[in-house]
Parts: sequence; structure tokens; C-alpha cells
Amino acid sequence: MRLRLGTAVMVLAWHNPMLLAEQAATIDVLSGGRLDLGIGRGYRHNEFHGFAIDAAEAEARFAESLDVMTRAWMSRERFSHHGRFWHFDDVILEPSPLQSPHPPLWVSAGRDASIRAAAANNHRLLLDQFTPTETIAARIAICREASDARFDPAMIAVARDVYIADSETETRDALNRRAIGHQRMIDAARSPHTPLGQRDGSHILALADRPEARTEAALYGSPEQVAAKLQALQAVGVT
Repeated sequence: MRLRLGTAVMVLAWHNPMLLAEQAATIDVLSGGRLDLGIGRGYRHNEFHGFAIDAAEAEARFAESLDVMTRAWMSRERFSHHGRFWHFDDVILEPSPLQSPHPPLWVSAGRDASIRAAAANNHRLLLDQFTPTETIAARIAICREASDARFDPAMIAVARDVYIADSETETRDALNRRAIGHQRMIDAARSPHTPLGQRDGSHILALADRPEARTEAALYGSPEQVAAKLQALQAVGVT
């Protein structure tokens, strides 16, 4: 069996890193070594607020948790960790992951620095479903440059919403439903101190340069229209 099993995205700040490492290793064993683990630092105001975590700690929490998880997967002996956020004494991971040294890690990233960090650490890259094709092209170029000789197009995955419609009316209705759902996500993610209608970066949807960019990124329409959008992605390096 060649089908892979993946997650997108486990926000490390919300999880005990030893428990998450154990859960991932268990799934890797049960699936016969077919797990791909998608991870991220998090960015939504409502999530940090709801978990009572300072959003300014996102990067540090991500780095420390990933360090603990990687060490747990690779160590065959007990170890201790005393960091800024997590403390473990004489722990050992059971079971060990089937893949060596651990399941492939896919990092959700959009900022130039985050993409370069993912490439430097030999992590694979997850690009979101809202980013227009021209921006996807720029992010692939950054990853290619940062990876140098190690670059492989298969190390990049691009998410997309897909809806195959039988008519223009059906496409329009589906896009309207999608827009309503996305606005709910933006409103839920925003800081309660930001007035409705004001631009707020608490959700990636709110960061689109142009309102129509959200629609352009979606693979909605007839089979021919969707195929054309897939070909446009392929032309900028998406496999």
C-alpha cells in the first residue's frame, strides 16, 4: 500500500510534546510507516486567547516542542528536558516510530523567514489554500533558493478548496456559501478588541491583499475551469 496518511496542521503550542510524539509514533507503527506529520506555530488570536497562551510565545513554544519531539523519536534511552515551557525527567518514548529517524515533518509557513527555516531544517513545506498562484510561485522560489541542491518539488504541498460544478449558477452559489463560511472564521479568529469590519490579521483569510484573491485561489467551477487552475499551479512548480 502506497497511500500516505497526513495531518495538517498540528499546532505544537496546544500539545504536550511527549504525548504528541507518542501519538504520532503509534500512528506511524499502525499505518506501516506511512505517516506524514504536518505541524505549525499557530497564529489565530482566539486560539491563543482560549488556551491562555501568549501569542508572543508561539515561535519559542514551537521550537522547544519540536526539539523535544525530535529527541524523543530518535532516542533509544531515557532522557530529561528542562526548558522554558516543558520539563521531563527520565522519559523514553514507546513505541518508536517505524520511519527513521522519524515521520516526515511538513511545516505550515507563509513568511519568508519561516520558509527559509523549514528549508534549512530539511522540513517539507505546506502552503495554504487561500494564497493566490502568483504568491505560491514566489514562495516556491524562496524554498528552492534556501534548499539549494537539496530542493525537490515533492517537498512542497499546496492546499486548495475544490468544487466541481455543473453550471455557472452552481459555481456562484458554492462560492457564496464559501465566502459566508470564511467570514465566520475571520470573525471568530479576530481579537475582541478589533471592531467588526476593520482589517485584522488574526486569520490568514484576513491577510489577502485583494478580496477577489480568495476566490481566485479556490478550484471552483467546471471541470475545464478547475483543470486550467491546476495547470496554472503546475506552471509555477506545483507537482
